[in-house]
Formats: sequence, structure tokens, C-alpha cells
Amino acid sequence: MVAKRRTETMEENREKLITAARKAFAEKGFAAASMDELTASVGLTRGALYHNFGDKKGLLAAVVDRVDGEMAQRAKAAAATASDDWERLLAEGIAYIKLALDAEVRRIVLLDGPAFLGDPAQWPSQNSCLDATRQSVIKMIEQGILKPVDADAAACLLNSAALNAALWIASSDDPQQALPKVIEVFTLLASGLRNRPDKPQ
Repeated sequence: MVAKRRTETMEENREKLITAARKAFAEKGFAAASMDELTASVGLTRGALYHNFGDKKGLLAAVVDRVDGEMAQRAKAAAATASDDWERLLAEGIAYIKLALDAEVRRIVLLDGPAFLGDPAQWPSQNSCLDATRQSVIKMIEQGILKPVDADAAACLLNSAALNAALWIASSDDPQQALPKVIEVFTLLASGLRNRPDKPQ
């Protein structure tokens, strides 16, 4: 019972720190956020932060994982009403790209994430996204919707295109102006995978 309570307390402290860090990183940026202020705001010490995340960068990784995972879910929800599997895949990619305009996403995931955590393609949340895309691609290849290409390569390139489009928008001087250009090119690139049996080979 005591062990269970200790586990629950650790999980509660972890959630408190992620929530507080998410707010601080979104408002001030990773570099400017004070860990003393952050931990004090939720009644914890730096020791709790180190125990749960190792260091400030470990806390950023947890926050990025949370926000990036939510991005994938938001993109999936936005694409849920699409008419078929192909339209759903395309809509999901476009919805993910559009999230680059969200101030919290832009600061935490697309600017500070790569700057302090390295290549986003190596993040656990991105690997989860890649698996989901791969399954969709395999299904559509089997149905003849997509050309019979390598599913791993196709999923990797589709995900990379969406992620890098979002990164480009986030670092743009005028994200609103960059968005439609990126969506147009992303759509053209992705559409190259479609199988069109009605057209002469």
C-alpha cells in the first residue's frame, strides 16, 4: 500500500512538473525558463525534477513528447471526416503542418525541441507517428490506392515532408504566408504515390 502511494505521488509530481514546464516553455522559451521558479510554482524542489527527468533537458523531452503526441491526435481528429483512406492520410498531414501556426506548438516542438533535443526524426513521438503512417500506407498499397512502392520508405518520406514543412513554417518570418505554399507542395509530393489505373502507364 505504501509502495502504491509512493508510485502515485511520483506520478502526480511528474504531471505537475510537465504541466508547469509546458506553460513556462511556451511563455518564456526553454533557455529563459527558470527551474527554481518552475518547481516552486508547483510546491516541489529541484530534487523532484532531477529524480523524475534527470535534468532540464529531460523535462523538455517529456514536454515535447506530450505536445507532439497531442499534435498527432489533433491531426487525426481533423482528418476523421475525410471521405476515404487517401483523403484521410492527406488531410492528416496537412492538419499536422497547420499546427505550426499554434504558438505553443511552434515554440516548444518546432523551435526549442530541435534546438535542444536534436533531430526530431529520432523522437519517440515521431516514431509512433511513423508506425501509424506505415500501417495506412500498407493498407492502401494492398487496396491498389497507392503505387506498389516500399511502405517503409513511403511512410518515412510522407512523415518527413509533413514534419519539415511544419519546421519551415515555424522558422519563417511570415508563417501565415508560408502555409499555403507548403500545403500545395506537400499535396503534390504526396499525390505522386497515388495509383491512377485510369491513366495510361
